[in-house]
Amino acid sequence: MKYKPTIGLEIHVELKTKTKMFCNSLNDPNEKRPNVNVCPICMAHPGTLPVINKEAVKKVLIVGKALGGKLADYSRFDRKNYFYPDLPKGYQISQFKHPLVEGGKLNGVKITRIHLEEDTGRLIHIKDGSLVDFNRAGVPLMELVTEPDIKLGEEARKFAEELQLILRYLDVSDADMEKGEMRVEANVSLQTTYDVGKANDIVSRLLGTKVEIKNLNSFRAVERAINYEIERQSELLDNDKKILHETRGWDENKQKTFSQREKEESHDYRYFPEPDLPPLLITDDWLLTTQLPELPQQKRERFKKEYEIKDEQIEILVRNKKLADYFEKIVSCLCLEIESPNGLIQLAANYLITDLAGDLTITPNNFAKLINMIAKGEITSRVAKDVLREMREKGGDPSIIISKKGLRQINDESAINELADKIIRENPKVAEDYKSGKENALQFLVGLGMKETKGAINPDILKKMLKNKIIL
Repeated sequence: MKYKPTIGLEIHVELKTKTKMFCNSLNDPNEKRPNVNVCPICMAHPGTLPVINKEAVKKVLIVGKALGGKLADYSRFDRKNYFYPDLPKGYQISQFKHPLVEGGKLNGVKITRIHLEEDTGRLIHIKDGSLVDFNRAGVPLMELVTEPDIKLGEEARKFAEELQLILRYLDVSDADMEKGEMRVEANVSLQTTYDVGKANDIVSRLLGTKVEIKNLNSFRAVERAINYEIERQSELLDNDKKILHETRGWDENKQKTFSQREKEESHDYRYFPEPDLPPLLITDDWLLTTQLPELPQQKRERFKKEYEIKDEQIEILVRNKKLADYFEKIVSCLCLEIESPNGLIQLAANYLITDLAGDLTITPNNFAKLINMIAKGEITSRVAKDVLREMREKGGDPSIIISKKGLRQINDESAINELADKIIRENPKVAEDYKSGKENALQFLVGLGMKETKGAINPDILKKMLKNKIIL
């Protein structure tokens, strides 16, 4: 590659707490009425004083612990000064020199820091101007900053996806990107390479100009915006044009970035220690002895080792924790006293992922009963799908449903023999086609038998009998 992309991410996450960061106003992302969850503190009325939300601090420390970062024993809040209509104070309480977490790693990408701040309000643009909803102003906001280790948009997307999973497993945030609970910003620059001495083949690198892409609200947008920006900057460099140090947005309709404003530097924000808040002295009783839950990568590895199911199935289960928990309950209900228990578990995974489609209304015990009946050959796969559909719609024990409808698999050879004679007798031309070498004709005859018995007949035995009778 002519230019070497250097990409770092800044990810903002709204934390799941009862109240806001520095006051008792509710933190309710589902509130539809504007300016309901506000108070004199989060609206910055004169004379009001903030108080730190200890639960928000704990949640950031938990994330830091999960990502292998260094947790601070001393931290401090700072004022970040800038003016914008959705910022009630005219400044934001954030952290600058003393974040709660430093270091850590995820998906091979090093993490610089994780700190805590307050969210802004929300602007709603209308025809004749803009409205401001301050419900979100003051909500605890975690910011995670990575090192510039990322090289492609796909890597950035995978990092953000895995982080979202971890946040949900830790129950610190729902991290719903559509609701703005998780917002990704990408810093993209290109390093140019050139030969400075062909004799010794020394290669020097010039660091590129950093461009920030703001408020990417979907994983697809993260990947596409970064890849577009790499192409845009490459084209500018190819034509000896200057890359501006700026902030750009992402136009989903045009699938391209667009210029918003010149990029601020840290000194532009005039950070200084927040005078209304004391420093934080973090001791073990805050959280550090808290046991972390099983994290997504640990679950992947355990599912692979214990259940031996397919990698793509593991990924589906890991990405839906409720589905994964349901699957494990099914496994615990299965009769595994057989020669190949993992085969039975694989069968359960197949039906759960392909036929249940995330509908978890069937009890794990009834689902396991159905899987055991399939494995024992008591019902066919065709009947299993019909029974599963009824269980999903009406509930019930699969053995009772099967008995009432007479769906238990027919394995009696005399009964199958009679049916085979009847099928050949009523379809002589199809039988003759098979005899002439048309293989699909045999499958058609088997299908007729399945239809007549509502899928209950053993298709393998029927197929064998039809084949022998026609050939003979």
